[in-house]
Amino acid sequence: MSCENATAQVLKDSGHRLTPQRLMILSAIRHTTSHVTVAQILDEVRESYPYIDASTVYRTLGVLKKMRLVSETDMGSGEAVYEWINQSKHHHLICKSCGGVTLLEDRYVASVGSDIMEDHGFKADLDHFAIFGLCASCVED
Repeated sequence: MSCENATAQVLKDSGHRLTPQRLMILSAIRHTTSHVTVAQILDEVRESYPYIDASTVYRTLGVLKKMRLVSETDMGSGEAVYEWINQSKHHHLICKSCGGVTLLEDRYVASVGSDIMEDHGFKADLDHFAIFGLCASCVED
C-alpha cells in the first residue's frame, strides 16, 4: 500500500472525507524533503488543481495536526512550517546569528516531557519544536 493510500485510510477510518484536494495536500507534505509553508503547499497543489483555496490547506493541516500526522513549527521566520511526522521524532537547534539549523534527537526532549509530567501532572506537547540560541561557531566569534 502506498504512503498516500495508508494515510487516506487513516483519515477515512477517523471519519474524514477524502476529497481530491485533501489527497493532493497530503501528497505535497509527504513527498517534501524539508519543512514546507502553506504557500509552498498551495503552489505545488495548484500545478494540478489551480482552484484550491488557502483555507482548504489550513483546514486540512488542522485535521492532520490534530491527528498527529503533521507538525507545525516556527523556525524563526515568523511563518509556520509543516512537516510530516514520521517514526523518528526530532527537533531543531537554530542559530540566531548565522541561521544554521541542527537536528536534535528526541531523547534530549523526551526527558523534559517526563519531568514535567512527574512534577506538575502536565502532559507537554513536545512533538516537534525549535530551540534558538548560538551555534558553536558563532559562540567562538
